[in-house]
This record gives sequence, C-alpha cells and structure tokens, in this order.
Amino acid sequence: MVKLDPIAEFREDHRKVRDGLLELMGALQSKDVVKARKILDTINVLVGPHFRYEEEVLYPTLRVFLGEYVDQLLTEHDGVIATARSCAELLKKDCLTDEEAKLAVSAARALLIHVSNCDGLSILSERLSKNEVDALSEKLATARKAGVSLLDWAETIRKK
Repeated sequence: MVKLDPIAEFREDHRKVRDGLLELMGALQSKDVVKARKILDTINVLVGPHFRYEEEVLYPTLRVFLGEYVDQLLTEHDGVIATARSCAELLKKDCLTDEEAKLAVSAARALLIHVSNCDGLSILSERLSKNEVDALSEKLATARKAGVSLLDWAETIRKK
C-alpha cells in the first residue's frame, strides 16, 4: 500500500474545502438551493474523514506544540458542525429568503477562517518525527477508508 503524505493531503483537503465553501457561497448568494445542497453534500463527505483524523490523531499529536490551543480547535469544530447542521436543515427548503441566503453566506464565510487557520498546522506537522508522520499517514488512510461524512461522524462516532 502506498503511504499518503499526511501533510500534503491535509493541505489539499483544505484547498478543496476552501473551494467548496466559495462555491457554496456563490450558490447561496444566487439562492440556487439545488446546487447549494450538492456542494454541501460534497463538503460533508470530504470533511468527515478530515475532522475525524484531526480530532483523533493530529490534534493530540500536535498538543506537544500547541498545548491548550488544541481545545480551542476542538471548540471551533463544534461550531463548524453546528453550522453544517443548520445549513443542511436550511437547504431542505425549496427556496431561501434574502435574509436566509445572506445569513448562510455569512456562516460559510466564517468557516473559511477556520480552514485558513487550520492550514497553518501543516507547518508544525513538518517538525514531527518520521515515525509520527508515518502514524499520521496510516490514521488518515484509515479515516478516509471508513468514509464517514462529517454530520454522520459527529452524530454517531465523535466523543463529545
């Protein structure tokens, strides 16, 4: 089995989420509910294994560098999950009001901040030992293979 480069994969996930959020914002601004639903579903599937990897493996590993800041990252995840749930609920509707679309765009924009901040963890990951990076690689591959979406993971597996 080919080992993943967990640092490169982590950064690429962030690029995909960034692009997805920007597309979602565009769909919400034009009130294209069908397109917004599809984009949110794609993000949900991508982010599930990513969040699982972060919370179960990466954050505990990086605690040596970040200390209590890891707790803040976990709290940010709580907010992301709540926002994703709200957006999924909102997009069950056939159409959005101007105010709903505006609030949803604002929420998606706020998620970009987490994506941007979180990507900075890559630079710390570069300081890990080869054994630690190899362990991250294995755990990322395992999380991806399980393929549990964000909202399903948050509801059934996440320990919060």
